Amino acid sequence: MKKYVLLAATLASFLTPFMGSAVNLAVPAIGREFHLEALMLNWIVTSYLLASSVFLLPFGRAADLYGRKKVFLAGIITYTLLSLLSGLATSGEMLILFRILHGIGGAMIFGTGVAILTGVFPPQERGKVLGINVAAVYTGLSLGPVVGGFLTHQLGWRYIFLLNFLLGLIVVLVTVFKLKGEWRDGRGEKYDPAGAVLYSLGMTALMYGIAAVNSAPHAPWVLLLGVVLLASFIRQELRYRYPLLNLNLFRNLVFAFSNLAALIHYSATFAVGFLLSLYLQVVRGLDAQTAGFILLAQPILMALLSPLAGRLSDRVEPRLLASLGMALSFAGLFLFSLINKTTPLWTIMGYLVLLGIGFALFSSPNTNAVMSAVEKRYYGVASATLGTMRLVGQALSMALVTFFFGLYLKGTAITPAASPLLLKSMHISFLLFAVLCAGGVFFSLARGEVREKEGRL
Repeated sequence: MKKYVLLAATLASFLTPFMGSAVNLAVPAIGREFHLEALMLNWIVTSYLLASSVFLLPFGRAADLYGRKKVFLAGIITYTLLSLLSGLATSGEMLILFRILHGIGGAMIFGTGVAILTGVFPPQERGKVLGINVAAVYTGLSLGPVVGGFLTHQLGWRYIFLLNFLLGLIVVLVTVFKLKGEWRDGRGEKYDPAGAVLYSLGMTALMYGIAAVNSAPHAPWVLLLGVVLLASFIRQELRYRYPLLNLNLFRNLVFAFSNLAALIHYSATFAVGFLLSLYLQVVRGLDAQTAGFILLAQPILMALLSPLAGRLSDRVEPRLLASLGMALSFAGLFLFSLINKTTPLWTIMGYLVLLGIGFALFSSPNTNAVMSAVEKRYYGVASATLGTMRLVGQALSMALVTFFFGLYLKGTAITPAASPLLLKSMHISFLLFAVLCAGGVFFSLARGEVREKEGRL
């Protein structure tokens, strides 16, 4: 059965990053077909990420208590069905609704796939299968721009979702017919419904408030409500015996600052593919297929160098490697804030290579630092926390872009005529992302020595 568990978990880990990076290439085509203005286009990407980040913790905890296979299967069925429905959407509003439901299915997958792998494979095989799983994530990121650009250019954007439907169907069939038994570690513990509600509503209000503050008069109040709800969530978690999120782990500075660094890095880098897809297709007039090949430069470097950076972090202090990676990301983002309509394409690819190297040097060593900062019995919680930081960071990245699009492009369709406003939005977004990375270098360096911590565990 182990090989089928690996197949299901690996395919599921491939699907979500593949679809995310592929849809970025389809955004201009979706906008043209549905006549969507800039803010609506942003929500096609943001809605999925927001739903995923909001429901990851509640579903991850539910899987621990009630069964990971149950939640994983419900997630992959939801994800697969919504892939089909998204490909059949007849309006922008319908597509965004389907993307929200799509994201809920994605949250169920994120919170369970790796946990099932860890539970099925013995410790001596765990590193190998987790390495395969990570390779699937980066393969999805690498193939997404190429396949997404090709499908959009040759067949139409709907085929991206239809391909995800077919691949998801394979995972559903393997899970139903080949995965026997159930996995759960939280027997005897209780679910925290109040924490789940406070977290979900608070995150939704916070992200929506940030994204819509320029386009909706009520958004500042929604943002304030999000802050109040999340403060209440923290109070609830500190008092509840079986919390959704073990906040006591954050008293460990290595763990806390490593997670904060991850949140900052994903917030600063995730929207790069979305912005550059618009830049290459709308400002530069390239087709989706060509734009996809250009965007491939970043994930290829991430896929090639991440395993090397991970191994290097076993010998070199992880915070130093991660901080160097964050610094390179800062440099790449700052350079992107200077591009214009005539910047050579080879220069764009060079900046993407710089970002890819920075991401590789940051991600694996930072993950190593997080997992090395806790005792073995907290590995599951630490992994889920880091996953939450990743998804929240990605959602925040798109929310910030939506904020600047609302500032400069409110009510404007994304057409070549809007290029000056699009460039202005891009420049300020990339500059803010660079500033975030500069601050992230500080937190990355301030986390302390992982090796010293390991010696005390």
